[in-house]
Amino acid sequence: MRQPRALAPLLLAGLLLTAACGESGSSDAGGSTGSGGSAASGDTCAPVAGEQLVVLEDDMQLQNADNIVPAVTSATAAANPALLPALDAVSAAMTTDQLIELNAAVDIERQSAEEVAAAWVEQSGVTDGLEQGSGPIIVGASNFTESTILANAYAGVLDAAGFDASVREVGNRDLYLPALISGTDLQVFPEYLATVTEALNAQLNGANPTPIASADAQATRDGLQPLADQVGLTFGTPSEAANQNAFAVTQEFADGLGVTTLSQLADACSDGSLLLGGPAECPTRRFCQAGLEERYGLTFAEFREFDAGGPLTKAAIQQGEVSMGLVFSSDAALAQ
Repeated sequence: MRQPRALAPLLLAGLLLTAACGESGSSDAGGSTGSGGSAASGDTCAPVAGEQLVVLEDDMQLQNADNIVPAVTSATAAANPALLPALDAVSAAMTTDQLIELNAAVDIERQSAEEVAAAWVEQSGVTDGLEQGSGPIIVGASNFTESTILANAYAGVLDAAGFDASVREVGNRDLYLPALISGTDLQVFPEYLATVTEALNAQLNGANPTPIASADAQATRDGLQPLADQVGLTFGTPSEAANQNAFAVTQEFADGLGVTTLSQLADACSDGSLLLGGPAECPTRRFCQAGLEERYGLTFAEFREFDAGGPLTKAAIQQGEVSMGLVFSSDAALAQ
């Protein structure tokens, strides 16, 4: 079982903005005071307590495509032709459901991220037929479970492809993106497609540029490439696996209404009885309540302020304090 070498964290500063709802990038919810709604006119979609959380499909594509995508310094990619194909093999094999299970293995079952990643690499068959390369490669990881798992999966696959890969935990995007762009201390990073696109967009085009990211992963990837070229980065193929804003209900709530999508929820809840939970800015944000109202025509009896996809929001859904709440699509709490 692969155990990556321990390396000292980087002490670098950057100037880039991170997404307001954590490291994944569809969300811009979280921060200022939210607002409540009017009293419910019915109780069709009143909260239903339960342990199992399920995400309702975003069938009208409100959220941006925050698929996992490998980021590599262009100089490293050019000097090591076998590197990007090895990382793309991870993209091709990983699914969101697998990502949920991997996160649950660490966050709930208390296994180490290194062990969980190594087991996935071994069981997935992702190392079969890899081109071979050589030389040291440092893979960066941000300071949360999923990023650490993905970084170790990347490193395991690169080791199998003949490289000498190690993992270095760096911190948030303000720290690691400048380090990756410099290429001195990091050469590879597991990124989130929409988030990194808009981070580079802001860096290169000002604080409030015209958005490039969308719900279309390929179109977002195409829009990212010219930005990446300007800073010396190369991005691989986006994975099906994604971590983006999602809206969860209890299994009991979904089963009672017979809904699996947000469109079905809007049809079922026309009496305005939904209670929504999330971060403070959710009522005004286009990826949260405002977007649900505009895109889906959902109406809410009330908004209740908790956190951005965190334990407070999830507990409020499970305990029947709200009908639905903002979570992240690869959250360990979604494991079946």
